[in-house]
Amino acid sequence: MNGSCVEDGQNCSISEFKHSVFPAVYLLIFVIGLSANLISLCLFLKMWRTQRTLSSVNLFIVNLLVSDLMLICTLPFRASYYINNSNWVFGDVICRLMSYVFYVNMYGSIYFLMVLSVIRYVAINKPFTYMRQQNYRYTWLACLSIWLLVSLASIPKLFSGTKQSEDKVMCLELLNPKADLLNTIIIMNYGALLFGFLIPFLVLLVCYLFVVHRLLRHNNVTTHRQQYKKAGSLAIIVLFIFLVCFLPYHVARTIFLQAEWDLCTSGTRGSCGYITGVRKAAVITHCLAAANSCLDPLLYFIVGENFRKFWRKSKRQIHHNNEQRKMGDVTKTEVQLRSYPR
Repeated sequence: MNGSCVEDGQNCSISEFKHSVFPAVYLLIFVIGLSANLISLCLFLKMWRTQRTLSSVNLFIVNLLVSDLMLICTLPFRASYYINNSNWVFGDVICRLMSYVFYVNMYGSIYFLMVLSVIRYVAINKPFTYMRQQNYRYTWLACLSIWLLVSLASIPKLFSGTKQSEDKVMCLELLNPKADLLNTIIIMNYGALLFGFLIPFLVLLVCYLFVVHRLLRHNNVTTHRQQYKKAGSLAIIVLFIFLVCFLPYHVARTIFLQAEWDLCTSGTRGSCGYITGVRKAAVITHCLAAANSCLDPLLYFIVGENFRKFWRKSKRQIHHNNEQRKMGDVTKTEVQLRSYPR
Protein backbone atom coordinates (compact mmCIF):
# COMPACT_ATOMS: atom_id res chain seq x y z
CA MET A 1 0.00 0.00 0.00
CA ASN A 2 1.62 3.29 -1.05
CA GLY A 3 -1.27 5.61 -1.74
CA SER A 4 -2.17 8.73 0.18
CA CYS A 5 -4.30 8.51 3.27
CA VAL A 6 -8.07 8.77 3.12
CA GLU A 7 -8.95 12.45 3.25
CA ASP A 8 -10.97 12.44 6.41
CA GLY A 9 -10.54 14.12 9.72
CA GLN A 10 -9.95 17.63 8.36
CA ASN A 11 -12.73 18.69 10.71
CA CYS A 12 -10.89 16.95 13.58
CA SER A 13 -8.15 19.59 13.55
CA ILE A 14 -6.69 20.81 16.84
CA SER A 15 -4.87 23.82 15.34
CA GLU A 16 -6.31 26.30 17.85
CA PHE A 17 -5.34 24.03 20.74
CA LYS A 18 -1.76 23.68 19.47
CA HIS A 19 -1.45 27.39 18.80
CA SER A 20 -2.52 28.11 22.40
CA VAL A 21 -0.64 25.41 24.29
CA PHE A 22 2.69 25.01 22.51
CA PRO A 23 3.94 28.64 22.56
CA ALA A 24 3.00 29.20 26.22
CA VAL A 25 4.58 25.96 27.42
CA TYR A 26 7.67 26.19 25.21
CA LEU A 27 8.45 29.74 26.33
CA LEU A 28 7.87 28.85 29.99
CA ILE A 29 10.22 25.85 29.69
CA PHE A 30 12.73 28.05 27.87
CA VAL A 31 12.83 30.68 30.64
CA ILE A 32 12.94 28.21 33.55
CA GLY A 33 15.15 25.63 31.85
CA LEU A 34 17.67 28.13 30.47
CA SER A 35 18.06 29.87 33.84
CA ALA A 36 18.37 26.66 35.85
CA ASN A 37 20.73 24.92 33.43
CA LEU A 38 22.99 27.96 32.91
CA ILE A 39 23.32 28.39 36.68
CA SER A 40 24.14 24.68 36.96
CA LEU A 41 26.68 24.93 34.14
CA CYS A 42 28.40 27.91 35.80
CA LEU A 43 28.64 25.99 39.07
CA PHE A 44 30.11 22.93 37.36
CA LEU A 45 32.64 25.13 35.55
CA LYS A 46 33.56 26.78 38.84
CA MET A 47 33.89 23.35 40.42
CA TRP A 48 36.14 22.19 37.59
CA ARG A 49 38.35 25.31 37.84
CA THR A 50 38.74 24.78 41.58
CA GLN A 51 39.33 21.02 41.59
CA ARG A 52 40.73 20.63 38.05
CA THR A 53 38.70 17.45 37.78
CA LEU A 54 35.13 16.11 37.86
CA SER A 55 33.89 12.80 39.23
CA SER A 56 32.30 10.21 36.95
CA VAL A 57 28.86 11.13 38.25
CA ASN A 58 29.43 14.82 37.58
CA LEU A 59 30.73 14.11 34.07
CA PHE A 60 27.52 12.27 33.20
CA ILE A 61 25.50 15.10 34.74
CA VAL A 62 27.38 17.70 32.67
CA ASN A 63 26.58 15.72 29.51
CA LEU A 64 22.93 15.61 30.58
CA LEU A 65 23.07 19.37 31.11
CA VAL A 66 24.50 19.96 27.61
CA SER A 67 21.75 17.78 26.16
CA ASP A 68 19.11 19.86 27.95
CA LEU A 69 20.60 23.14 26.74
CA MET A 70 20.50 21.83 23.15
CA LEU A 71 16.76 21.23 23.44
CA ILE A 72 16.11 24.52 25.24
CA CYS A 73 17.76 26.48 22.42
CA THR A 74 15.25 25.04 19.92
CA LEU A 75 12.15 26.04 21.90
CA PRO A 76 11.93 29.71 20.75
CA PHE A 77 11.91 28.48 17.12
CA ARG A 78 9.10 26.05 17.92
CA ALA A 79 7.11 28.70 19.81
CA SER A 80 7.54 31.18 16.95
CA TYR A 81 6.19 28.63 14.48
CA TYR A 82 2.92 28.18 16.38
CA ILE A 83 2.61 31.89 17.20
CA ASN A 84 2.95 32.52 13.46
CA ASN A 85 -0.09 30.29 12.80
CA SER A 86 1.95 27.21 11.81
CA ASN A 87 4.08 29.08 9.28
CA TRP A 88 7.80 28.22 9.33
CA VAL A 89 10.15 31.09 8.43
CA PHE A 90 13.55 29.72 9.44
CA GLY A 91 14.35 27.55 6.44
CA ASP A 92 14.39 23.84 5.70
CA VAL A 93 17.69 22.99 7.45
CA ILE A 94 16.64 24.39 10.83
CA CYS A 95 13.25 22.69 10.44
CA ARG A 96 14.99 19.33 10.07
CA LEU A 97 17.11 20.03 13.14
CA MET A 98 14.10 20.73 15.38
CA SER A 99 12.79 17.16 15.64
CA TYR A 100 16.31 15.73 15.45
CA VAL A 101 17.49 17.72 18.49
CA PHE A 102 14.30 16.86 20.41
CA TYR A 103 14.85 13.11 20.00
CA VAL A 104 18.60 13.32 20.65
CA ASN A 105 17.85 15.17 23.88
CA MET A 106 15.06 12.87 25.02
CA TYR A 107 16.81 9.56 24.39
CA GLY A 108 20.17 10.98 25.45
CA SER A 109 18.56 12.03 28.75
CA ILE A 110 16.99 8.59 29.18
CA TYR A 111 20.32 6.82 28.69
CA PHE A 112 22.30 9.24 30.87
CA LEU A 113 19.72 8.79 33.65
CA MET A 114 19.96 5.02 33.22
CA VAL A 115 23.77 5.11 33.53
CA LEU A 116 23.55 7.34 36.62
CA SER A 117 21.19 4.79 38.17
CA VAL A 118 23.60 1.95 37.40
CA ILE A 119 26.48 3.95 38.92
CA ARG A 120 24.50 4.57 42.10
CA TYR A 121 23.58 0.87 42.26
CA VAL A 122 27.25 -0.13 41.97
CA ALA A 123 28.28 2.50 44.54
CA ILE A 124 25.78 1.13 47.07
CA ASN A 125 26.03 -2.60 46.43
CA LYS A 126 29.65 -2.96 45.28
CA PRO A 127 31.56 0.04 46.66
CA PHE A 128 35.03 -1.44 46.05
CA THR A 129 34.18 -2.13 42.41
CA TYR A 130 32.85 1.43 42.15
CA MET A 131 36.09 2.89 43.52
CA ARG A 132 38.23 0.79 41.16
CA GLN A 133 36.23 1.88 38.12
CA GLN A 134 36.53 5.63 38.73
CA ASN A 135 38.30 6.03 35.41
CA TYR A 136 38.01 9.12 33.22
CA ARG A 137 38.64 7.14 30.07
CA TYR A 138 35.73 4.76 30.70
CA THR A 139 33.44 7.64 31.65
CA TRP A 140 34.20 9.61 28.49
CA LEU A 141 33.88 6.45 26.41
CA ALA A 142 30.43 5.79 27.89
CA CYS A 143 29.35 9.41 27.26
CA LEU A 144 30.59 9.36 23.66
CA SER A 145 28.87 6.01 23.09
CA ILE A 146 25.54 7.41 24.28
CA TRP A 147 25.89 10.51 22.10
CA LEU A 148 26.83 8.39 19.09
CA LEU A 149 23.96 5.96 19.66
CA VAL A 150 21.20 8.56 20.01
CA SER A 151 22.63 10.76 17.23
CA LEU A 152 22.69 7.90 14.73
CA ALA A 153 19.32 6.50 15.82
CA SER A 154 17.69 9.94 15.36
CA ILE A 155 19.02 10.48 11.81
CA PRO A 156 15.65 9.54 10.17
CA LYS A 157 14.25 12.74 11.71
CA LEU A 158 16.61 14.73 9.48
CA PHE A 159 14.71 13.52 6.41
CA SER A 160 11.53 15.31 7.48
CA GLY A 161 11.77 18.96 6.39
CA THR A 162 9.41 21.76 5.45
CA LYS A 163 6.25 21.22 3.38
CA GLN A 164 4.31 23.76 1.37
CA SER A 165 0.62 23.91 2.27
CA GLU A 166 -1.41 26.55 0.47
CA ASP A 167 0.14 29.89 1.47
CA LYS A 168 2.15 28.54 4.42
CA VAL A 169 5.41 26.65 4.91
CA MET A 170 4.78 23.91 7.46
CA CYS A 171 7.19 22.13 9.78
CA LEU A 172 6.91 19.83 12.82
CA GLU A 173 3.72 18.32 11.38
CA LEU A 174 2.60 14.87 10.25
CA LEU A 175 0.96 16.35 7.18
CA ASN A 176 -1.10 13.95 5.00
CA PRO A 177 1.52 11.18 4.94
CA LYS A 178 1.32 8.28 2.52
CA ALA A 179 0.28 4.98 4.06
CA ASP A 180 3.66 3.32 3.57
CA LEU A 181 5.46 6.28 5.18
CA LEU A 182 3.11 6.21 8.16
CA ASN A 183 3.66 2.46 8.46
CA THR A 184 7.43 3.05 8.53
CA ILE A 185 6.99 5.69 11.23
CA ILE A 186 4.94 3.24 13.32
CA ILE A 187 7.63 0.55 13.01
CA MET A 188 10.29 3.08 14.03
CA ASN A 189 8.12 4.10 16.97
CA TYR A 190 8.03 0.53 18.28
CA GLY A 191 11.81 0.30 17.93
CA ALA A 192 12.26 3.57 19.84
CA LEU A 193 9.72 2.42 22.43
CA LEU A 194 11.65 -0.81 23.05
CA PHE A 195 15.27 0.34 22.89
CA GLY A 196 14.81 3.99 23.81
CA PHE A 197 12.39 3.64 26.72
CA LEU A 198 11.37 0.15 27.89
CA ILE A 199 14.86 -1.39 28.18
CA PRO A 200 16.39 1.64 29.99
CA PHE A 201 13.31 1.83 32.23
CA LEU A 202 13.60 -1.86 33.16
CA VAL A 203 17.33 -1.46 33.89
CA LEU A 204 16.51 1.54 36.06
CA LEU A 205 13.78 -0.34 37.96
CA VAL A 206 16.03 -3.34 38.61
CA CYS A 207 18.81 -1.07 39.90
CA TYR A 208 16.47 0.74 42.27
CA LEU A 209 14.87 -2.46 43.53
CA PHE A 210 18.33 -3.58 44.61
CA VAL A 211 19.09 -0.14 46.05
CA VAL A 212 15.82 -0.05 48.03
CA HIS A 213 16.48 -3.58 49.28
CA ARG A 214 19.91 -2.47 50.45
CA LEU A 215 18.51 0.66 52.08
CA LEU A 216 15.91 -1.34 54.00
CA ARG A 217 18.51 -3.84 55.18
CA HIS A 218 20.88 -1.11 56.38
CA ASN A 219 18.32 1.41 57.55
CA ASN A 220 19.93 1.79 60.98
CA VAL A 221 23.53 1.85 59.80
CA THR A 222 24.98 5.36 60.18
CA THR A 223 28.30 4.72 58.41
CA HIS A 224 26.98 5.26 54.90
CA ARG A 225 23.75 7.09 55.74
CA GLN A 226 24.59 10.08 53.51
CA GLN A 227 25.34 7.80 50.57
CA TYR A 228 22.11 5.86 51.09
CA LYS A 229 20.14 9.10 51.41
CA LYS A 230 21.60 10.33 48.11
CA ALA A 231 20.74 7.02 46.42
CA GLY A 232 17.15 7.27 47.66
CA SER A 233 16.86 10.86 46.42
CA LEU A 234 18.23 9.88 43.01
CA ALA A 235 15.73 7.03 42.76
CA ILE A 236 12.78 9.30 43.55
CA ILE A 237 13.80 12.05 41.11
CA VAL A 238 14.69 9.75 38.21
CA LEU A 239 11.52 7.69 38.61
CA PHE A 240 9.51 10.90 38.78
CA ILE A 241 11.10 12.17 35.53
CA PHE A 242 10.44 8.84 33.80
CA LEU A 243 6.84 8.54 35.01
CA VAL A 244 5.87 12.18 34.40
CA CYS A 245 7.90 13.14 31.32
CA PHE A 246 8.77 10.03 29.33
CA LEU A 247 6.13 7.36 30.06
CA PRO A 248 3.07 9.47 29.10
CA TYR A 249 4.82 10.66 25.94
CA HIS A 250 5.63 7.16 24.69
CA VAL A 251 2.15 5.83 25.50
CA ALA A 252 0.40 8.79 23.86
CA ARG A 253 2.69 8.71 20.81
CA THR A 254 1.95 5.02 20.22
CA ILE A 255 -1.82 5.52 20.55
CA PHE A 256 -1.64 8.66 18.37
CA LEU A 257 0.19 6.90 15.53
CA GLN A 258 -2.23 3.98 15.63
CA ALA A 259 -5.19 6.38 15.51
CA GLU A 260 -3.61 8.21 12.56
CA TRP A 261 -3.05 4.86 10.82
CA ASP A 262 -6.72 3.90 11.28
CA LEU A 263 -7.74 7.32 9.98
CA CYS A 264 -5.31 7.02 7.06
CA THR A 265 -6.36 3.56 5.89
CA SER A 266 -10.10 3.56 6.51
CA GLY A 267 -11.25 7.07 7.23
CA THR A 268 -12.45 8.01 10.69
CA ARG A 269 -12.61 4.62 12.33
CA GLY A 270 -13.40 6.17 15.66
CA SER A 271 -15.37 9.30 16.45
CA CYS A 272 -13.93 12.72 15.76
CA GLY A 273 -13.98 13.29 19.51
CA TYR A 274 -11.62 10.33 19.94
CA ILE A 275 -9.27 11.58 17.20
CA THR A 276 -9.08 15.09 18.64
CA GLY A 277 -8.65 13.68 22.15
CA VAL A 278 -5.71 11.55 21.06
CA ARG A 279 -4.14 14.47 19.20
CA LYS A 280 -4.51 16.76 22.21
CA ALA A 281 -2.97 14.08 24.44
CA ALA A 282 -0.01 13.92 22.03
CA VAL A 283 0.44 17.70 22.36
CA ILE A 284 0.28 17.67 26.16
CA THR A 285 2.66 14.73 26.56
CA HIS A 286 5.08 16.28 24.06
CA CYS A 287 5.20 19.31 26.37
CA LEU A 288 5.81 17.03 29.36
CA ALA A 289 8.69 15.34 27.54
CA ALA A 290 10.26 18.73 26.80
CA ALA A 291 9.82 19.73 30.46
CA ASN A 292 12.41 17.14 31.54
CA SER A 293 15.00 19.86 30.87
CA CYS A 294 13.50 21.84 33.79
CA LEU A 295 13.51 18.88 36.17
CA ASP A 296 17.08 17.71 35.57
CA PRO A 297 18.60 20.62 37.57
CA LEU A 298 16.94 19.11 40.67
CA LEU A 299 19.03 16.04 39.94
CA TYR A 300 22.20 18.12 39.74
CA PHE A 301 21.48 19.81 43.07
CA ILE A 302 20.66 16.65 45.01
CA VAL A 303 22.94 14.06 43.40
CA GLY A 304 25.82 16.06 41.87
CA GLU A 305 28.91 15.44 43.98
CA ASN A 306 30.00 18.65 45.80
CA PHE A 307 27.38 20.56 43.80
CA ARG A 308 25.50 21.82 46.86
CA LYS A 309 28.74 22.85 48.54
CA PHE A 310 29.65 25.03 45.56
CA TRP A 311 26.08 26.34 45.40
CA ARG A 312 26.20 27.48 49.04
CA LYS A 313 29.69 28.88 48.56
CA SER A 314 28.56 30.84 45.49
CA LYS A 315 25.54 32.22 47.36
CA ARG A 316 27.80 33.35 50.22
CA GLN A 317 30.18 34.95 47.72
CA ILE A 318 27.34 36.81 45.98
CA HIS A 319 25.98 37.96 49.36
CA HIS A 320 29.47 39.09 50.43
CA ASN A 321 29.98 41.02 47.18
CA ASN A 322 26.60 42.73 47.59
CA GLU A 323 27.45 43.73 51.16
CA GLN A 324 30.83 45.08 50.03
CA ARG A 325 29.12 47.06 47.26
CA LYS A 326 26.58 48.50 49.71
CA MET A 327 29.33 49.48 52.15
CA GLY A 328 31.23 51.11 49.29
CA ASP A 329 28.14 53.07 48.25
CA VAL A 330 27.54 54.21 51.86
CA THR A 331 31.17 55.30 52.24
CA LYS A 332 31.04 57.17 48.93
CA THR A 333 27.84 58.93 50.00
CA GLU A 334 29.36 59.94 53.37
CA VAL A 335 32.42 61.39 51.63
CA GLN A 336 30.21 63.36 49.25
CA LEU A 337 28.12 64.70 52.15
CA ARG A 338 31.20 65.77 54.12
CA SER A 339 32.59 67.58 51.07
CA TYR A 340 29.29 69.32 50.34
CA PRO A 341 29.64 73.08 51.10
CA ARG A 342 27.57 74.26 54.07
